[in-house]
Amino acid sequence: MTQSYDYIIIGAGSAGCVLANRLSKNPNHSVLLLEAGGPDNSINIKVPGAYLKVHKSKEDWGFWSEKQANVLNRKIYLPRGKTLGGSSSTNAMAYVRGNQSDYNGWAELGNSGWSYKELLPYFKRSENHAQFDTMNVGYHGNSGELDVTIPTKFQSPFVEGFIDACEANGIPKNIDYNGDKQEGASLVQSTIVNGKRASGATAFLKPVLNRTNLTAITNAQVNKLLFEEKKAVGVQYNNGKDTIEVYVKKEIILSAGTFQSPQLLMLSGIGDNSELKKHGINCIHDLKGVGKNLQDHLFFPICVQSNTQQGINQYIPVFKQLKPAWNYFVNKKGVFCTSPLEGMAFFDLNLKGDKVNFQLHFSPMWLGKKYDYDAYDLNGFPRSDGFTIFPTLLHPKSRGFVNLFSADPKAPPIIQPNFLQHKDDLDQLVKGGKLVFKIMEDKAMKKYFKANGIPLNRISEKFLIEHIKKTLETVYHPVGTCKMGTDPMSVVDSNLKVHGIDNLRVVDASIMPKIVSGNTNAPVFMIAEKASDIILNSV
Repeated sequence: MTQSYDYIIIGAGSAGCVLANRLSKNPNHSVLLLEAGGPDNSINIKVPGAYLKVHKSKEDWGFWSEKQANVLNRKIYLPRGKTLGGSSSTNAMAYVRGNQSDYNGWAELGNSGWSYKELLPYFKRSENHAQFDTMNVGYHGNSGELDVTIPTKFQSPFVEGFIDACEANGIPKNIDYNGDKQEGASLVQSTIVNGKRASGATAFLKPVLNRTNLTAITNAQVNKLLFEEKKAVGVQYNNGKDTIEVYVKKEIILSAGTFQSPQLLMLSGIGDNSELKKHGINCIHDLKGVGKNLQDHLFFPICVQSNTQQGINQYIPVFKQLKPAWNYFVNKKGVFCTSPLEGMAFFDLNLKGDKVNFQLHFSPMWLGKKYDYDAYDLNGFPRSDGFTIFPTLLHPKSRGFVNLFSADPKAPPIIQPNFLQHKDDLDQLVKGGKLVFKIMEDKAMKKYFKANGIPLNRISEKFLIEHIKKTLETVYHPVGTCKMGTDPMSVVDSNLKVHGIDNLRVVDASIMPKIVSGNTNAPVFMIAEKASDIILNSV
């Protein structure tokens, strides 16, 4: 018997979970949600303090970039969540909307309905902010499904020093970077509730899995989309044993993420015809922008060992985890209740206040004097406490792409970010690093230095450039490979419909024409909220 559904959603990440919730609210709509990964039942997902253990696990796709010519020919690790909740189940839980100008810029590119004023209601609709009463009035929700809070269960003293040092160096304090203005230094707003991670799965999907019109299937990797001429009619997927075809009555929504949404389009015959021919794939629609326009945030670490054990490193040895584990499971307090990310700062790198183009991530973790660590192998971390500031480039000028490695859907795509291809990107990181040196050397932070702390002000620019290239990483915010727009390289229109194809939309971070000024999870929830209204209003 042929199975058919009104809506088929591919990918149970942040966007897919929201869509599954909203589209299945009407009992007359049958919804199928397909997820390549398994359930999100790992303790390392649930416990915020175990964040680093999730990556390079079965809950991670474990992608790697191609060798980066401008970053010492290094391959850069690119984790993506492979489980219910997608990367919202594996990320550092930071809740950042970005800058109002980001979305106004999208609208100015011809994407009607995507200005900040029009999108704010969708941010608010998802949100249940624990500090609602203390945030900027009119910018937050307290009745949505997604719990957002400023973590209070554990806080190192270092983060207040960071905020004070930022203020002393021209970056004002700002209690609410998701409010009327983004610029400033503050504590992190996080998707954490009662010491547990709040993800797309926990917030939007699991509470509605009892709906009889919603079917969610895990370990279901989609091979390709099915078409009748230029109309999407179904999906072929593999459950580990069998290849199954299901059909759609209304729409297929592709929410597989920035790397795999374009990969699935290309596997299905939508993309640059010249590229598809290389893999023997019949071109259904020649859409040259598929997989292009890849953007990501970049950062590198600057760290100092502290003169006191009040950070995270001290808890790395297993025998030292017993007490905080008891405190976590019994009292719902302590270091396990929060992610390694405590503070943030957003600012204009020229300190003129013209626009937010740079970000600092602050963590109460020390990476060691030589920075020769594997961020996901805690055995290699020092046991002495300290803190790290990550200068972060928000608007890189370099652009990359995603291509097929082969016509095999199980083969990872070719991911070429072209990090630091544009000279300005390195120049901006160097400038940001020099500002961090000043912040680190401020009395508010220097008081925590160990006596033999790194003499930051003595580091040469040549050394700094070498350090950047040696330690540069992505912040895991890839976007843009199915960009929204009207130009020849756009993939979807302002209603997120794939150009030239019926019954097919893309709803995830890949639709961003330009990357936002901050962490990308909150914007993806918003995109899915807006998309659900667009879809339901088109019925």
